[in-house]
Amino acid sequence: MISVKLLAATKIVNGQANSDFLALASHAALECYQSEPPELGKVIDVENRLFGTGHHTTLQHYFFTFNVEGLGVSAITLGMHLVSPFYNSDQRSGRFCAKMFVEPDLAEIEAYIKIFWPRLCFAKRKAVMGFVEKGVRIYQENIVLATEMAANFIGQERPFANDDYIKTNAPKIAQEQLRVFISTIFPTGFDFTVNLSALAAMYAAAWSPETLFFTQKMAYLVLERFPEIAYMFKRNKKASFGDLSFIKNVMDPQVISESGFKLIEIDESGFVEPKPEDMWPLDLLHFLPSMMDNSVGNIKTEVELSLACMGQDQRHRTIRRGRPRLTGNFYLPPVPKSLGLSREAFDLMWQWMDLTRSLPFSLAQAIAPYGAMARYKKSGSLNAVLHEQNKRLCWCAQEEIYHLGRALRAAILEKNKKSRFARALEPYCFRTGKCAEGGRYCGRLIAVRQKGDYFPLRKV
Repeated sequence: MISVKLLAATKIVNGQANSDFLALASHAALECYQSEPPELGKVIDVENRLFGTGHHTTLQHYFFTFNVEGLGVSAITLGMHLVSPFYNSDQRSGRFCAKMFVEPDLAEIEAYIKIFWPRLCFAKRKAVMGFVEKGVRIYQENIVLATEMAANFIGQERPFANDDYIKTNAPKIAQEQLRVFISTIFPTGFDFTVNLSALAAMYAAAWSPETLFFTQKMAYLVLERFPEIAYMFKRNKKASFGDLSFIKNVMDPQVISESGFKLIEIDESGFVEPKPEDMWPLDLLHFLPSMMDNSVGNIKTEVELSLACMGQDQRHRTIRRGRPRLTGNFYLPPVPKSLGLSREAFDLMWQWMDLTRSLPFSLAQAIAPYGAMARYKKSGSLNAVLHEQNKRLCWCAQEEIYHLGRALRAAILEKNKKSRFARALEPYCFRTGKCAEGGRYCGRLIAVRQKGDYFPLRKV
């Protein structure tokens, strides 16, 4: 069931006003415009003096937190999280919520398709549901064996993982690797916090059936509280959206077991190497004057990764990302590969590609399996990349995202074997000999850091 709720909104602490938003925006503006501290509660013409003139920093002191339930995973990865970096969100984890895939509500998914693609004929809707159900069937038929396989791999790779750790984590790892067969239209939920000008911009720029719907719901909830700012919420019908399909020049699908990575450029001149305590437990890199030069050096890369991994890759909003393209490739992780599921992966991908030829592009993208791979370019300052990579070489990180971090480090060292930046990518346990995860210690042999390969290929 789809629901959008307003959980929280900024509130003035001391003082009263007819509109907390107008009072706060006015106070911020008057703080800029006059020499004396302004009176909290005094309201100016926000529409004409602030919104209409583009003085929007004054609007960004006011935040809303929404809870959204029932939207598809793809509506977040290829929608709400795709472009704008001006938000904070926490999404239901596919790693921890097994019920999402073991006991799916297929009727709810079909109802979701009816809501957002009402003109889709009965035959095509049933073809879509047949594709969704096929992925579920592969998952359900193999989850028990995948869990056993994951437990065996944990024992092989992590000699200090105890029985409790294996019992707890084998099902999670099996689930996160086997979900590549599941369609990303599966419903999820997230808490989403955004300031007012960012929400108004998202509303104006919404491009897909789902982003149009959810920004509309959010705007309604805001206007229930502040009807006087209805002028901020207008669809930008003149915007140049261009071709919005992310499916381009897809050829024959391939099932592959390695993410694509290319280091395009790196400038680490003047790099200041941080200490472990500069990055853990709080990342201070963007706050320390001594690290400011690291915000000038830059790294540019290109990645090809599964939609499952792309959802994780979007967590770090200081990284700039280009427009993704779904390549037609399918990422098969080590556990399902070891179970011999390559044929099933190939057939599922072919079925999806066949459907894309007759479906609206927005629906074709929405039903793509978690294993479908996207390619895009990334760029970030040295500080931003360090923040992004801070825990990716930790073995608590999921397998595919770990290997992307490993590929980055290897590419930098290939370019410069003495790179100080590559050294800064090393996880906390490598640099200090101590695990920073406490009770979540992965069980790996930390002593290997002194004489062995601390960054091997992993299965789990």
